[in-house]
Amino acid sequence: MQTTPVQFTGVTKAYGPVKAVADLTLTLRPGETVALLGPNGAGKSTTLDLLLGLRPADTGTVSLFGTTPQQAIAQGRVGAMLQSGGLMEEVRVREIVGLACDLHPKPYPVQEVLDRAGVAQIADRMVNKLSGGQEQRVRFALATAGANDLIVLDEPTTGMDVTSRQAFWATMRAQADQGRTVLFATHYLEEADAIADRVLVLHKGRLLADGTAAEIKAKAGARRIAFDLEGAIDESALGALPFLTALKVSGRTVRMQSHDADATVHALYGLGLYPRNLEVAGLGLEQAFVAITEAEENNSQGALSA
Repeated sequence: MQTTPVQFTGVTKAYGPVKAVADLTLTLRPGETVALLGPNGAGKSTTLDLLLGLRPADTGTVSLFGTTPQQAIAQGRVGAMLQSGGLMEEVRVREIVGLACDLHPKPYPVQEVLDRAGVAQIADRMVNKLSGGQEQRVRFALATAGANDLIVLDEPTTGMDVTSRQAFWATMRAQADQGRTVLFATHYLEEADAIADRVLVLHKGRLLADGTAAEIKAKAGARRIAFDLEGAIDESALGALPFLTALKVSGRTVRMQSHDADATVHALYGLGLYPRNLEVAGLGLEQAFVAITEAEENNSQGALSA
């Protein structure tokens, strides 16, 4: 039976009066690719720091493969690619990757690591001469210098061009297909939608949603409506349509969100309007993410004013 890669149990971490992580409980399973989403200040970086043993929890426990984060890392079971921390500058790419391989308990051959990370062609370049995207690929090489069972990535594709991002995620999927667990925090919600088996949404340190991208979209409970109108557009009349949660008019194009799209469209026709190019669809992950976090923010403000 495989050991659970990641287990948070009632974990809390505060900085003064601010709870960066609040009673977080979650389990990651072997072979999962998991996206960690949340607005700025949601607690994503603190969660990763706790997972990697870089900060202690105030309450609760964090375990990796049934042991402490520090022990799991020492055993070579965890690779991490973080935003914080710089790279050694006065060395060549091949040298810094070779050092990472030498230090790993279960290293891969240096050339294999360079090839997988897409940095073989710049292996003889000095690290301080790299572009931002190239630095990211070098960080990825360092995170995968050995046979890790868990790979943790914080905004991994920042600065990468489209081709590099596609190649990066193809490599990550291959890692997961080999039974490794991949956890990544990202602001690119289209990546989470396309790549992740599972999506976690944090807000003010709390876990708001946990499921597949499709389940997260369904949780938002709204659908998108878009159409074109001829003639003058009465925004106040459109805004009074039933079940509407959002309205935007751009020229002749109207975009809405509704908790009951059928009823909203029926009422639209009831106004005597004849929409052209009518489209009704589920929310994308980005719209669902915004809807879920905004609803939580509104609930929090309502509780404070009650």
